[in-house]
Amino acid sequence: MTEPRAPTPVFGHRSPAVEATLRELDGRPVSWFSLDGGKHRGAIGTAEGQTIERAVRLATELGIPIVGRVASSGADVNEGVAALHAWGRVAKALADASGVVPIVLVLVGPAVSGPALLLGIADHVIMTADAFAYVTGPDVVVEFTGVPIDRDRLGGAAVHDRESGVAAMVVHDEDDALLAAGALLAYLPPNHLDDPPVLPYGDPVERDCATAAAAVPARATAAYDVRDVIDDVLDVDSLLELRRAYAPSMVTGLGRLDGHSVGIVANQPMHFAGTIDIEAARKAARFVQWCDCFNVPLITFVDTSGYAPGTDQEWRGIIRHGAELLHAYAASTVPRLCVVLRKAYGGAYVVMDSRGLGADWCVAWPTAEIAVMGAPPAVRIIHRRKLDAIDHAGERARVEAELTAEYEARFLNPYVAAERGYVDDVIPAVDTRRALVAALERLGTKREHQAHRRHSNTPL
Repeated sequence: MTEPRAPTPVFGHRSPAVEATLRELDGRPVSWFSLDGGKHRGAIGTAEGQTIERAVRLATELGIPIVGRVASSGADVNEGVAALHAWGRVAKALADASGVVPIVLVLVGPAVSGPALLLGIADHVIMTADAFAYVTGPDVVVEFTGVPIDRDRLGGAAVHDRESGVAAMVVHDEDDALLAAGALLAYLPPNHLDDPPVLPYGDPVERDCATAAAAVPARATAAYDVRDVIDDVLDVDSLLELRRAYAPSMVTGLGRLDGHSVGIVANQPMHFAGTIDIEAARKAARFVQWCDCFNVPLITFVDTSGYAPGTDQEWRGIIRHGAELLHAYAASTVPRLCVVLRKAYGGAYVVMDSRGLGADWCVAWPTAEIAVMGAPPAVRIIHRRKLDAIDHAGERARVEAELTAEYEARFLNPYVAAERGYVDDVIPAVDTRRALVAALERLGTKREHQAHRRHSNTPL
């Protein structure tokens, strides 16, 4: 049972709305706080802010994870401006702890107004099905837009699961939320100076990945579920997917390989052919950066035809947001392994942790197609004048088909990339698990030293 055991109070009880203690979750110490109850259901005033801030600061000093159970009606209006500064101090403490110790918030009720922004600072938020969160409530939305909306449609768990990406997981109730928090922390070290725990799974390293090999269709345009590949390559039943419903063209999650924790990033051909849109890039970038914070090696599975096209994507800033993933991979210092399953086209191929971006080890399956773009559009660009000069439609189609087949034979195979050093090897699909385990073992002593600076200017 993951419910925290008997608490060790260290902060005192200044308010009935907040409790902060050192506890154990699944046998590992955490700095725990619970914000709920009181006269205004978890409203944050000076006392609540000081108690939570102390819990967060102590976690950083002790090098243990922060787990917060939250149900808050926002800043305590009875305290006025002092309440605003109270949750501002909590935000500062959480920002200081970010990347030093894991931060998991469990939302079991409301989180509204300014303090709802604290959810965005946490590494991961686990929401119960009846929880909700928003910065501006339904009444104000109606006043400004004239469109009535209820709290669930505005900021319910389903919205944050699918639309905003605030929720890493949505579960039925608080007991399930504690189970999920314990499962998540089991993959992580207690702080950024330690390595993740190794938990032998008893899954043979030499096992063939026959299911993974059979999952990927030979036809480049055929859809499949990349989770079938991931599940077969990783230790059995070890994948914990995060933000599953949000930006579904990208899969992110934690798993184990020969008992070692790994972070998984993969294109999902079941959704929009695995193209990378703004939300998929941001989802993966945050995950990559988080894994790098806590020394979790990254494994990337590539099958993408490119970035998502369209005026909506361009106008909303896919250049900036697409660069977030580029920057996150390039800045990561953990061991980085990449497997090209099928399509790897254009800028999206480079962004998915290519060798040029600094991947430590990159291999491709024989089915991989590594190129600037697919054969048909490439032929239409390269041979446009030749094709335009053919008046007869049937003859033009025949010549285009021949040129497409020639382009595929010359460029759309992984061996050309291997000859030029862009991939380290072309491996049979069934050997993927063995090859990844061996590569991860070789990279276990990797140490990367970067130039001293305050911090990089990420394309937020």
